[in-house]
Amino acid sequence: MLTLSLPGVTKLRSGKVREVFELDERHLLFVATDRLSAFDVVMNQPIPGKGAVLTQLSAWWFGWLREQGIDSHFVTTDCVGFSPALAPFVEVLHSRAMVVERTQPLPVECVARGYLAGSGWKEYRAGGAVCGVPLPPGLREAEQLPEPIFTPAHKAEQGHDENITWEQCAATVGAEVATELRAETLRVYGLGRAHAAGRGILIADTKFEFGRRPGGGIVLIDEVLTPDSSRFWPAASHAPGSNPPSYDKQFVRDWLEQQPWDKTPPAPDLPDEVIRGTAARYVQAFEAITGEKFRF
Repeated sequence: MLTLSLPGVTKLRSGKVREVFELDERHLLFVATDRLSAFDVVMNQPIPGKGAVLTQLSAWWFGWLREQGIDSHFVTTDCVGFSPALAPFVEVLHSRAMVVERTQPLPVECVARGYLAGSGWKEYRAGGAVCGVPLPPGLREAEQLPEPIFTPAHKAEQGHDENITWEQCAATVGAEVATELRAETLRVYGLGRAHAAGRGILIADTKFEFGRRPGGGIVLIDEVLTPDSSRFWPAASHAPGSNPPSYDKQFVRDWLEQQPWDKTPPAPDLPDEVIRGTAARYVQAFEAITGEKFRF
């Protein structure tokens, strides 16, 4: 599923992975496709079942986080029960769609890092800091940081997201809102990381999005703690000093890094073994974190 239309239901936008439809003035329908974006470029081939994993895992986390006192835009995955007008599309929406509250998204991605990996590792090697946050010297790749850090980014619907400093974040959304976003980001990350650790998964880093309700309150939106938005490492094989195996799209990134590609569209075609391996890793992440069998 690379594109999606629901005749009679207004589509508001297509993101790199999700299609967003309007249900009424207060609610949206999020549909997670099987598209995969790596280095902010959408791959040519879908990852079978990926959209269902993202939706079901996000829904699980939203429910679990609500029990911990974290509010979000999530309403239900019973889309037809919420809006009978969606009944003609029940097979298309099955397992990959959720109803959410309509909010005004804030224009920053809120990244929490607990380990040194990815672009953070590259920045650290170059200057000893990540997004302007100085770190102790001598850290190794994949090493746990002394404490989690907040490293915001400017969100781009198309093209590359851009890491920004705390000062840039505060200038974008205001110092008070930026302070709230940092606190909530680290709080949600801390809760999720502790749960996942008990399931044998290290959440190395993750990114969240937040939106403002019509009444002014800020809540967690989009997806949460999925293989698309996070690095999941098996705790048993974690060893600082090397790039760990992972239950996320790092498997695709690693393959792409070995190709003669400049990280601009079009992306090279993914081989079957990378597609199958990625799909299997997403399912493994879901089952490890939730303790439930993935059903699609």
